[in-house]
Amino acid sequence: MPNIQTLFPLQSFDEQILRERSLNSHRDTLKYKIFVSTWNVGGVTPSDDLCLDDWLDIENHSYDIYVLGFQEIVPLSAKNVLGPEKRWISNKWNSLIRDALNKSTTNKSNGGSKLKERYERSRQDKAASSRGDNSTGEFRCIITKQMVGIMTTVWIRDELLQFLHQPSVSCIGCGVMGCLGNKGAVSVRFFLHETSFCFVCCHLASGGKAVDVRLRNTDIIDILTRTSFPRGTSLDLPRKILDHDRVVLLGDLNYRISLQEGETKSLVEQRRWSTLLEKDQLRMEFAKGRIFQGWNEGVITFSPTYKYYPNTDLYYGCTPGTKCDKKRAPAWCDRILWYGRGLKQIRYDRCESRLSDHRPVRAAFTTEVDVLRNSSSLGGFLMSDKLDEYVENFSFQFKEKNEEETGRKSL
Repeated sequence: MPNIQTLFPLQSFDEQILRERSLNSHRDTLKYKIFVSTWNVGGVTPSDDLCLDDWLDIENHSYDIYVLGFQEIVPLSAKNVLGPEKRWISNKWNSLIRDALNKSTTNKSNGGSKLKERYERSRQDKAASSRGDNSTGEFRCIITKQMVGIMTTVWIRDELLQFLHQPSVSCIGCGVMGCLGNKGAVSVRFFLHETSFCFVCCHLASGGKAVDVRLRNTDIIDILTRTSFPRGTSLDLPRKILDHDRVVLLGDLNYRISLQEGETKSLVEQRRWSTLLEKDQLRMEFAKGRIFQGWNEGVITFSPTYKYYPNTDLYYGCTPGTKCDKKRAPAWCDRILWYGRGLKQIRYDRCESRLSDHRPVRAAFTTEVDVLRNSSSLGGFLMSDKLDEYVENFSFQFKEKNEEETGRKSL
């Protein structure tokens, strides 16, 4: 196979351009859809028949990846914080998730239109030809990690498994003594094709006082600076959260609304979200540049997600003729943020599960990933339809150079 430089003896600048264009010509992009959700389940153990269909938007068969973050999957007692992790609870949640996600694909296994659309789209990637026609579309758990009550679990369609690599986890405790896992983050990272993803599931310091805002800010700074992934022995892999191509942070961030409880509840009843969001602590810290510089959050059009009486639609608080030990004004404690480019949010809402004192929050993103074409040598480039374009482009440059040289000699 002749070398491209023997065909076109270019000067160094032209050689550089050709190398870059040749590399880009062997790159494609594929678009995927990611479902992300955070849920503080308040230490409630799920029942065996808990239905997750609505939360996971099971009727929508378009998602490629699910990233689910939990807080308080166990009560945050001293025994649970200091003792061994109760893995059976995370296993139970994963079992319920598996049943919910794969129930829909089983029902659609006889050729549902959504799966056909997805299969046709996947054929854009030449490397995907090895998938064959037998993909079931089922979801597989690729990462699951628990730290006390914080849990992150990632599910991906099985036809994408061969394109996923370098999965890893990192846990940072920010709780008691600044290190225990009752508060902190469980972060996961992986590559899909040539693009790196990082998802950070957080549970930050609680409390409605001014000092608690500073504690939450400190937790975020600790998580972003202390979280580290293995670099790898032969690959220069991203180590820090913000080194990754696509970054999403989710969790019970615990930021409250800086208004009196009565005023907050009145504004909630009137559904005056814009007025409330002006006093939302997270938005205020954003505006002051204290945290999350360069991060994004979608437009909030849903009710505050905290604090409810479990199994009801009633916000927590004192009612006539009753007593309550603590006052809890409604707040948007549960949030999903993303960093940088490459992610487009297409939904941001809450689910109405009444399991705990929090409502789950969900987001969906579309993202493009870089894909290397299935070309093992320069021969793939020479056989591609891009070659004619490059020949025409550079031939024009050579013709100009030759005419210029001929003109000089004639003088």
